[in-house]
Amino acid sequence: MQKASPANNHHYNKALKEYARTLRLNSTKAEIYLWNDVLKKGYLKGYQFHRQRPVLKYIADFMCFELMLVIEVDGITHEIEEVARKDAQKTKDLEEVGFTVLRFSDWEVLECRWDVAEALMAWIEAFEKSNKQGEK
Repeated sequence: MQKASPANNHHYNKALKEYARTLRLNSTKAEIYLWNDVLKKGYLKGYQFHRQRPVLKYIADFMCFELMLVIEVDGITHEIEEVARKDAQKTKDLEEVGFTVLRFSDWEVLECRWDVAEALMAWIEAFEKSNKQGEK
């Protein structure tokens, strides 16, 4: 499959638009905390994130086009074997089109939100460093 890019609207799936809207209106507590305290406020070097973004046949919890980054916040149901298999397939499909997928548990976001923010910041700094080296 073609890599995600602005030319293909990062594989936006219009058919999932209403479902994504429903998920935004019914976000988990962890998603709300991460969005309000970290992603929405530009804490991560001002990069713009989107909530509940339809992509391929999935809804990404959070997505940044510029970083080609998807952030997933997984509740306890993601520990169920069938759900974990679906998560692995989602990660594989998103990575095949060029995204990096980072997963955090609800617990990590709720109890260690700033550690999650620091892990995201470290990932961004490594991304920026590798992209600068690629430009040389």
